[in-house]
Amino acid sequence: MYPTMEACVNDLERHGHLVRIREEVDPDLEIAAIHLRVFNAGGPALLFENLKGTRYRAVSNLFGSLERSKFIFRQTWESTQSVIAMRNDPMRALRQPIRHVSAAIAATKALPLRHGGGASSFQEIAVTDLPLIKHWPMDGGAFVTLPQVYTEDPDKPGIMNSNLGMYRVQLTGNEYATNKEIGLHYQIHRGIGVHQYKANRNGEPLKVSIFIGGPPAHSLSAVMPLPEGMSELTFAGLLAGRRFRYGYSDGFCISRDADFVITGEIHPGETKPEGPFGDHLGYYSLVHPFPLMRVRKVYAKRNAIWPFTVVGRPPQEDTAFGALIHELTGDAVRQEVPGVKEVHAVDAAGVHPLLFAIGTERYTPYTKVQQPSELLTIANRILGTGQLSLAKYLFIAAEERQPLSTYREAEFLAYVLERIDLRRDLHFQTNTTIDTLDYSGTDLNRGSKVVFAACGDKKRELCHDLPEQLKGLRDYGNPLLALPGVVALEGPSFSNFADANRQLRELADAIGARGAIPECPLIVLCDDSSFVGESLANFLWTTFTRSNPSHDIYGVNEGFVFKHWGCDNVIIDARTKPHHAPPLVPDPAIEKRINRLFAAGGSLNGLL
Repeated sequence: MYPTMEACVNDLERHGHLVRIREEVDPDLEIAAIHLRVFNAGGPALLFENLKGTRYRAVSNLFGSLERSKFIFRQTWESTQSVIAMRNDPMRALRQPIRHVSAAIAATKALPLRHGGGASSFQEIAVTDLPLIKHWPMDGGAFVTLPQVYTEDPDKPGIMNSNLGMYRVQLTGNEYATNKEIGLHYQIHRGIGVHQYKANRNGEPLKVSIFIGGPPAHSLSAVMPLPEGMSELTFAGLLAGRRFRYGYSDGFCISRDADFVITGEIHPGETKPEGPFGDHLGYYSLVHPFPLMRVRKVYAKRNAIWPFTVVGRPPQEDTAFGALIHELTGDAVRQEVPGVKEVHAVDAAGVHPLLFAIGTERYTPYTKVQQPSELLTIANRILGTGQLSLAKYLFIAAEERQPLSTYREAEFLAYVLERIDLRRDLHFQTNTTIDTLDYSGTDLNRGSKVVFAACGDKKRELCHDLPEQLKGLRDYGNPLLALPGVVALEGPSFSNFADANRQLRELADAIGARGAIPECPLIVLCDDSSFVGESLANFLWTTFTRSNPSHDIYGVNEGFVFKHWGCDNVIIDARTKPHHAPPLVPDPAIEKRINRLFAAGGSLNGLL
């Protein structure tokens, strides 16, 4: 496999998976706009050879499709899957030893390999020498979007007690002292957050090394949800087919294979404003205080290549990352959560806001009343597991008489809506945690969750035409059938939560007064129903990124029975709220400027 990023770039080019861009490109918005246009057209990886303001090249869209990602890892894919399967189920290797010989051989590449010399193969440079890429018009500065952030456990230092994660890194802008300070954006429950907590408790700075580039396996390792006890660096060696090589310089770990390394320290209590940044939900994450890293040294290889991606409303390149991870890890979630068959973090809804899941229902085999029981236990396990705990909405169903797939999203949603008892099968968790990047909640990291659980026989036929009861409602216009059983409805403007709350209660009363609509269990109040109804992706994105279950779910004929809330029809207020972050909108002038690359004589002419 590839010992360097350049080896990967050259191999992709030989096989028609990469195009070189000769023209000078500005890292301020231009390079990101080019990436997005090529990615959206299903185009190849891009090597930018002439980047304004830096002598280094940059590459993007490496993981832009599952096909290309699997091509990159084609020589180690199966053996890595086998090792992960063995880690999840070690008895499998004992039952089928011959079949798993290749996995055992691959595992010999897992142990990191220490070299002397530390940073001897690098040149020392400054932060301002790096490709300083600004991705969206309102971004607070230049960001690293494919970093490998390395820290060690302060209580048990060493490579085998380290964490390698992909956390956002702001290089310039805001209040950061140029070349001396950068910002790190991560949540406290992540591996680096645990290390920082221990360092703070000990009253000492946390040493941080940021690796950029190197074998593509190293970037993927930084985002892998690995089985407990499996190090990211051992996985990097497995997937690269080559042991992770490292050394130390000034007490900081140095990846000998990386293209760039930034070292520094996070001191207890030191933060500075970080952001805004266009993020994976399709909105900006706003300015908040996050840990400040004091830069010690910056290193680069002589012919280094800077890998980057652009984050925005899905699908983006990180969508292929997710698909790749799903294929590699296989049934890891099934191993961790007994009774679950499948969990799907819905990419179109920004991944974290919405989960679809399939479980079993075995707790009450002899009862005459079919209702979710085991499904609720499974739901709680899902919402307490790793990054799945960031979800706001979980739709879970029992697979019974027919095969189910959460990846056929419209079919799965219809299956749940056909079977759910809206007075019994909605379960809320309020005043809890949600994704830091999700601004639909009550504060940073604060929001709510709801479980829609369904099992048993169909309770209703979903409407395939617009119900008469939803036509001609005063102040609420342009009703459209978004999906079977789901109607999108445009609502009036409002200035605060009290105003919105009044409007929604009036709307629920008005619908209730017109008679029951059992065939339409879900109504979505939105800003633009034509947009919501245009595609499944628009419906999922609008509905589940712009609502906080506890505050934005209302019901027709709603009521409580022993503190359990239920209704006849669910209404989700998915309008844009005053406290929401702004959506990502490209700069028209930049879009026009990059046309030169796609015109006659341009490096990308005829590509799209």
